Amino acid sequence: MYSPVVGLEIHLQVKTNSKMFCRCSSQYFESEPNSHVCPVCFGLPGALPVPNKQAFNKALKLALALNCTINQETKFDRKNYFYPDLPKGYQISQYDQPVGEKGYVEIEVQSDSRRIRIQRVHLEEDTAKSLHAENDDTLIDYNKSGVPLIEIVTYPDFETIEEVILFAKRLKQIVKYLDISNAEMQKGQMRFELNISVKPDTMPANQLPDYKVEVKNIGSISVLEKVLSFEVKRQTELLEKGKKIPNQTRGLKGMTGETLFQRSKESSDDYRYFPEPDIPPIRIKDSQIEELKRTMPEMPHQRKQRYMDLGLEGEQADIFVEDRTKGDWFDNFLKLTTKKEEIKESAKWLVGEISGQLEKTNQNISSMVFTASDLFVLVQQMQNNKISGTIAKDVINTIFTEGGSAQSIIETKGLTQITDTSFVADVAKKVISENLKVVEDIAKNPNAVKFLVGQVMRQTQGKVNPKVAEEELQKLLQ
Repeated sequence: MYSPVVGLEIHLQVKTNSKMFCRCSSQYFESEPNSHVCPVCFGLPGALPVPNKQAFNKALKLALALNCTINQETKFDRKNYFYPDLPKGYQISQYDQPVGEKGYVEIEVQSDSRRIRIQRVHLEEDTAKSLHAENDDTLIDYNKSGVPLIEIVTYPDFETIEEVILFAKRLKQIVKYLDISNAEMQKGQMRFELNISVKPDTMPANQLPDYKVEVKNIGSISVLEKVLSFEVKRQTELLEKGKKIPNQTRGLKGMTGETLFQRSKESSDDYRYFPEPDIPPIRIKDSQIEELKRTMPEMPHQRKQRYMDLGLEGEQADIFVEDRTKGDWFDNFLKLTTKKEEIKESAKWLVGEISGQLEKTNQNISSMVFTASDLFVLVQQMQNNKISGTIAKDVINTIFTEGGSAQSIIETKGLTQITDTSFVADVAKKVISENLKVVEDIAKNPNAVKFLVGQVMRQTQGKVNPKVAEEELQKLLQ
């Protein structure tokens, strides 16, 4: 048996107005080709790079969020290689003194916590975009060249495909919570490079295979999962046939997850790194680090734990962590109550009926007509047995379609539940007399009483508590 050994390199386009080393706009998406360029982008003689302070601070903030040790003296380096999308013949990046190193990210795998180590977080510039024409010509659009890029490199700590996907999703959440990047993968703002080997289960846990396959430019988490499955299967089959797998770089074949050989894999020596002579070393003050820590928002794992401490299930908490606007709306509700029963009930309604109404009416949760106060009123009324779940659904539907508040709709329409047991008993007698066949079936199938409960609810337009209806029916059926 073989199991995967995986490391990731993640490239994030940083959310800034200008490029990494010049004043050209970084908002290049769908712009006319080569309309966001200048002598610095092209590396023309005499053009000097000036680092983008906002991009640098965002890289520093991400390194802190990933629990990295900060290099308080950092520098930029030249990474030398020739490729058409690299006009200078080198990329300004970081090598031996990155912004941050030796960090980690916690992920939850099957109710257990797993720590994935971060090797380094560094800042660099993006390359241009190659466009391959049908006549075999290659066109170059330099608008993307020089856009700020953060690279996160993990250690080969992943042992399952599930761990890789959970990490990718958690990292995307962190990046968006910090406003580092929009991380819109369809626009190339978050890209994965995968380093994968497989090892026999007989190999010691601390020993790694003697080869590594790299797959570049994976622009989707779903495709990342497909690539992982394909490579594990491909490499396992080769090793089982007694073949040796070389170090190589592979590319994607469309969105299928299938990979194709591109070239032998480079080593760091091939890039001939040396310090960027036009940018002096950068010293990071303690005060700068402390200020960034002070402005750090609540992180995804912290938010999830907070919700679970309030009594939410893990899956419910994940919904509010993943959808920040929904989580923010829920946090406004939490200002109205500290009772766990009400909090758990409200989460159920927000994830279910309210989300359904949002989709049905094409409304945005941050501007919907239904308020946190409306939900609080409904939850309290249900908890006190003053309205039923059916009535609550009707009130929610009315608010979304006609407007108004929950309290006013309940009062004006007289929707408060009927608590007069003698009245409920009279309705129950009528239902029994109209459904004698069902009454006979109850002797064989006690659950048939639920049908009679439903009939009582229908005849009272949902104004009777189902529990009270069933209690009165059971008394009459004895």
